Amino acid sequence: MKRLILMRHAKSSWADSGQADIDRPLNERGRRNAASIGDWLRARDYVPDQALVSTAVRTRETWAAVTRSLGACPADFLPVLYHADPVQMLAALREATGATVLMLGHQPGIGALATRLARTLPVDPEFARFPTAATAVLDFAIEDWPAADWSGADLTDFTVPRALAQ
Repeated sequence: MKRLILMRHAKSSWADSGQADIDRPLNERGRRNAASIGDWLRARDYVPDQALVSTAVRTRETWAAVTRSLGACPADFLPVLYHADPVQMLAALREATGATVLMLGHQPGIGALATRLARTLPVDPEFARFPTAATAVLDFAIEDWPAADWSGADLTDFTVPRALAQ
């Protein structure tokens, strides 16, 4: 069995209007939300042994906040994941080697990937929106990542920071 944790980066800052999109950092809310998702992952024992992370500043900062809760985990920072579509993301996943992989990316690709991989979708309207720091856990009955395919995973869990604050 293989487990995939799909996460959208946390809330980013728009304070500097002249800043390139790839260079936008997290804002304060984003830093808090990323940490709370890291705590949620640890509490549920969803601990990755490999991470595939977009090279954008906001995804790197989200990953750093998550790892403060989870501990060290090898991460591959992949330029192809910056605003990738589901096909590009699936191709990157098929190259993974970990048993539990966390992929950290951007909308609309990350939400579309979750939708296309899951056999059944939750009733939760937040899943369709996949807001900042949304996190889905998908389990595949496969031995190796090259076998991962559309509609091939069971959606095991899903959360958004707002749900954790309640």
